Amino acid sequence: MIALSGPIGAGKTSLTELLTQHWGSDAYYESVDDNKILPLFYKDPKRYAFLLQIYFLNKRLDSIKQANDGFRSVMDRSIYEDSLLFHLNADLGRATETEVKIYDSLLSNMMQELPRLSYKKNPDLLIHIDISFDTMLKRIKKRGRSYEQIENDPSLYDYYKELNRRYVSWFENYDQSPKIRIDGDKYDFVEEPSARQQVIQLVEEKISQI
Repeated sequence: MIALSGPIGAGKTSLTELLTQHWGSDAYYESVDDNKILPLFYKDPKRYAFLLQIYFLNKRLDSIKQANDGFRSVMDRSIYEDSLLFHLNADLGRATETEVKIYDSLLSNMMQELPRLSYKKNPDLLIHIDISFDTMLKRIKKRGRSYEQIENDPSLYDYYKELNRRYVSWFENYDQSPKIRIDGDKYDFVEEPSARQQVIQLVEEKISQI
């Protein structure tokens, strides 16, 4: 069971597709395009941050349960990132202290419950895609989701910059499973076929070590 991590625009969906096609395994994607709460969050973050995070937490738990049954199943985001994202929103005044406490408690209880239900809660490998802030902005611009665009909401610039910065320390401190860092600027697997093969090789080598 493999989980991916990385900031917005890192290429998690692309790498999930690449790896599952390579292995012939199952992919579990974060609910984005069919997520009715996400556009509302971008319009009114203070109102919808908590609801959005609960929505993602519920979806993520379902993915973990389903991925437990597969061989080299790949989830395009780790459940451990959810706390990073929500605490950032809280620090930006988009969630209350009470909401943070409720979320943290719920997440802890859910993760404790998984082993009791005979589900493995941690991935066997975390693949983290690290990209520069400039690459992050270019990817967000290219995929064209209107609610993500800085020209529609200039405050997103600081949000994206702080999010990218926090991911660095988050990955350094992550200790729930073996992990590997992929340099998304050096290996542009989103655009370059040669980089895709290099990334597959890096991941296969890490798996063989595990």
